[in-house]
Amino acid sequence: MKPNLRKLMPGLLFAFFLSLSGITGPHQSYAAAQDTQPGKTVLGETRDLRVIPGGQTIGVKVKSAGVLVVGHHLIEVSKQSKLSPGENSGLLPGDLMISINGVKLDEVSKVSRLVEHAGKSHQPLTIVYKRAGKEHTAQLTPAYDRNDKVWRLGLYIRDSAAGVGTLTFYAPEQGVYGALGHVITDMNTGTPIVVGSGHIVQSSVTSISKSQDGDPGEKRAHFLKESQVLGNVESNTDFGIFGKMTRNPEHSLYEKPIPVAMSNEVKEGPAQILTVVDGQQVERFNVEIIHVARQDTPATKGMVLRITDPRLIDKTGGIVQGMSGSPIVQNGRLVGAVTHVFVNDPKSGYGCFIEWMLQDSGAALQEHTFPYDLKAV
Repeated sequence: MKPNLRKLMPGLLFAFFLSLSGITGPHQSYAAAQDTQPGKTVLGETRDLRVIPGGQTIGVKVKSAGVLVVGHHLIEVSKQSKLSPGENSGLLPGDLMISINGVKLDEVSKVSRLVEHAGKSHQPLTIVYKRAGKEHTAQLTPAYDRNDKVWRLGLYIRDSAAGVGTLTFYAPEQGVYGALGHVITDMNTGTPIVVGSGHIVQSSVTSISKSQDGDPGEKRAHFLKESQVLGNVESNTDFGIFGKMTRNPEHSLYEKPIPVAMSNEVKEGPAQILTVVDGQQVERFNVEIIHVARQDTPATKGMVLRITDPRLIDKTGGIVQGMSGSPIVQNGRLVGAVTHVFVNDPKSGYGCFIEWMLQDSGAALQEHTFPYDLKAV
């Protein structure tokens, strides 16, 4: 599904690669307490909400709300000595650096300039960073790399990410969308990405690597150069990415919104998923919902589904990376999204209920906040 988006989270349908400069940090679901707003729906009225199912392949580009530490490296300061100031200061992979000496970090290039200035002036750096949602402070002095002739922290860092996934829904009345169905994490540290900014664009599937037992396949796709921005990215939660969108994207199978189903209204039995397996054309494929979990509060693994459509099995071998976010429609209502594949049985996988995605998108509101801590297996 990526232009090589394979290794983000084993078992996930959405393989998310990170550029040289990627991201992370603590996350939460945004189905949180807030006052009812015009154009939004409270929890008890979610059954009356209508949205347009997606299925389109989308390109996702995001920048983190800071600079992510993804590893340590040693700096040769003399023939006899190597060290990592960053590691010695207590900074760990997964820490999100927010500022250095009071300068807000919104891109990697700022770090190198601040490190060089501090090194030449022999001044320490004060780094504010987040770990597990809490702010901490580290003090360190840059070291001079005798080989490359530059000042360094002894840290591997990045600040942006890009990948390909599937649009789940567009809510025209509220002007919001939801996609992916699961949280995006950093491929090196496994920590969820804290989004500072980002956007989604049109993408086109170029080929499919078929799934087989023990080896989930993937969609290979590329961003369209002529693509216009479809929407922004405002949040990354257990249930996907969410943001603003002003129009229904091209290649939709639906011109008008359809009803949604509450989690307790989803039934075992036949359903369809909407996804792209070639180019940009969204198609319907038959599946069977074989298990439905009863969830009174938001949780990610809401249902188990099995691909039954011979066309899709022939094309993909089952569920492949890049299908995450594919809408699940049952009896004319949007009920959820594909989220995970069973690695040893790629014709089967998990889906989440659309109810929880709608809450995290802001299209539907609820009265309580619930913590989540899920890792795909």
